Amino acid sequence: AVVSTQSGHYGRDIDHQGMLFLDDARIKNFTSCFKEKKFLRFFLSRVRLNRSANAHDWPFVSRCGSEMNFIRCDDLPVVYQTLVRGDGGRWDLSWGDENGLMRVEFEPSSVAMCRETGRVYHPAPDLHGGVGLIRSKLAIEISSKFMFKSETSCQPTGIDWQGQLHELHHDVLKLLPGLPALGRHSESE
Repeated sequence: AVVSTQSGHYGRDIDHQGMLFLDDARIKNFTSCFKEKKFLRFFLSRVRLNRSANAHDWPFVSRCGSEMNFIRCDDLPVVYQTLVRGDGGRWDLSWGDENGLMRVEFEPSSVAMCRETGRVYHPAPDLHGGVGLIRSKLAIEISSKFMFKSETSCQPTGIDWQGQLHELHHDVLKLLPGLPALGRHSESE
């Protein structure tokens, strides 16, 4: 097995809601995910692309001291869970938990919806692949502000954010083909 507790290698899964689990957890829900904030910040801040031979099965890693955590994701390791007020009243997207554990500034014009899956993405730190998934609950909230060229168009062209129209440039979607896509599929929830 690629993942062995004896060698200090562990398997972890990050679901499409951003919850982190032991890979071998039988039931994966809120009661069985990691919740301790200090650990989550430490773990998630170290997530990187896996450049080793087992990258196909475990596309991301997080080194924690002498341990190596191999990570599979439903989509991406950064899953934005909520919008929170940041410095100076700006909006930040947060991941790691719903209370703003880890944050990036929300850039309305950088939001992008994947035409094939309907999933919504936003830039993430480069160390984490440069793109993060916006979880479904938040994506529904944000997408209600999308503007479309026509009623038949399925790709949003703008977003009305706090009374200001922002043109969407969809640049973040260009990063997706270069990232592992083990779980990138249509929303089924």
